[in-house]
Amino acid sequence: MTTAPWVLVTGGATRLGRELALAFARAGWNVLCHYRRSLAQARQTQADAEALGARCLLVAMDLARPDAATTLLAQCHGLIGAAPRCIVNNASLFDADDAASAASATLQRHLATNTVTPLLLGNALARAVREGAPQGHGWHSVVHVLDQKVHNLNPDYFSYTVSKLALERSVALQAQALAPLVRVCGLSPGLMYQSGPQSAQNFERASRVNLLRTPLAPADVARAAVFLAENTSLNGCTLQADNGQHLVPLARDVMYAIDENPRP
Repeated sequence: MTTAPWVLVTGGATRLGRELALAFARAGWNVLCHYRRSLAQARQTQADAEALGARCLLVAMDLARPDAATTLLAQCHGLIGAAPRCIVNNASLFDADDAASAASATLQRHLATNTVTPLLLGNALARAVREGAPQGHGWHSVVHVLDQKVHNLNPDYFSYTVSKLALERSVALQAQALAPLVRVCGLSPGLMYQSGPQSAQNFERASRVNLLRTPLAPADVARAAVFLAENTSLNGCTLQADNGQHLVPLARDVMYAIDENPRP
């Protein structure tokens, strides 16, 4: 009987992270669900993943900590006795600013959570694989969750966008660095959830600003992550799962563009 592989999903308690955890559970994976403060939601994700037949364990960590990557992976190793087969770096800080208001602290917070810890988690996974018993070239993988904004620039959410641009540019670089034992891929979703100051009415309109003119299903994005984790021929590439939103350029973030032009 083949032992089910383990995936670590950061930010796995809510929103896309929850969808990712459940998609992997449906695909026969066990789940390490990371959270920072959302313990109640993490427990619900755990219960729902286990109802699908998976094992699901919870791990708490502030990803802005300088030692977050090594400490989190050590916690995972302590729970399952090995490194996870895949890490999905989904957790993100998403605070509003622009170039004029961006400050050193704001940029550093976004970079710590959205860029530095995801990259260091990948590096830590590669070290653990080298020191353990590798299952084969490309069996282990890292999926960095990006954003369609990195392919369709506008100046809003400046610090967030800078941090995701840095992570996107690192996908191929880290794939080269961690080969042949660990694959690294990117996943760029479009707008899926109401965020920040966005109203429900604004979100309903904004969610249709893509080539298909229909809201993006988070479950579809999550299944794309499973595909990246399981297809060992994919390495150093980024999959754009956004209903073609990145091909609809806007001068501003879509939530602001909708208000400025109600009929995009």
